[in-house]
Amino acid sequence: MESLQPHIQLGKDLQIKYALMPGDPARLDRIAPFLENVTELKFNREYRSLSGTYKGVLILAISTGIGGASAGIAVEELHNIGVEAMIRIGSCGSLQPQVKVGDIIIVNGAVRDDGASKTYIDAMFPAVPDAQLMLYCMEAAKEQDFQYHVGIARSHDSFYTDDEEAIDAYWSKQGVLGCDMETAALFTIGHLRGVKTASILNNVVAYEQDTSESIGSYVDGENLAMEGERHEILTALEAFYKLETGK
Repeated sequence: MESLQPHIQLGKDLQIKYALMPGDPARLDRIAPFLENVTELKFNREYRSLSGTYKGVLILAISTGIGGASAGIAVEELHNIGVEAMIRIGSCGSLQPQVKVGDIIIVNGAVRDDGASKTYIDAMFPAVPDAQLMLYCMEAAKEQDFQYHVGIARSHDSFYTDDEEAIDAYWSKQGVLGCDMETAALFTIGHLRGVKTASILNNVVAYEQDTSESIGSYVDGENLAMEGERHEILTALEAFYKLETGK
């Protein structure tokens, strides 16, 4: 009997090349309606998974929990079972006034202000997506007339540091679009393992608004943020379809 990966509890028998990677396990319930032939797979720790097809393309959806450390484990174990391309669909907070709640950010590079990516390689190494997969994400968002931005995100390890407001102001001044906690680890580890990666972030925190208040509204089903979540799911699925078919 084939051994399963210790955290995601999945094996090579899945034979799935594409993984959609939200942070929150509950988000799989909102991904499932976009897929056909949905099968719930495993739920171990923060890693809940299901499979299904989108326009005939087999897709794995798996939650990664909060932060680069848990996302990095998912990248490693998905790579071990043969996944070739991974797209993060996560939430972020805006650092620029033009990025409104419900807008999506297609990340073209990440500030590695996390610990997970730095355990792999020197901090000077860039955290960037696969160019082809990112381009497919951009094409998909444009074709569906979604409100999107392309730019840099900052990945960090906590919402609650004492100087968070000053840190956000600093990176805002440098033109960074938004903050999340997983993209830098995904890009860095994915590159080192030969995996195509991309990251699409749904903005759920308005520029200069309190993070905990906005996240609370998001969990309660705030309309704009939920629409942004739908947009990032569809953008990622269309990007996988383009990657598979070249269309």
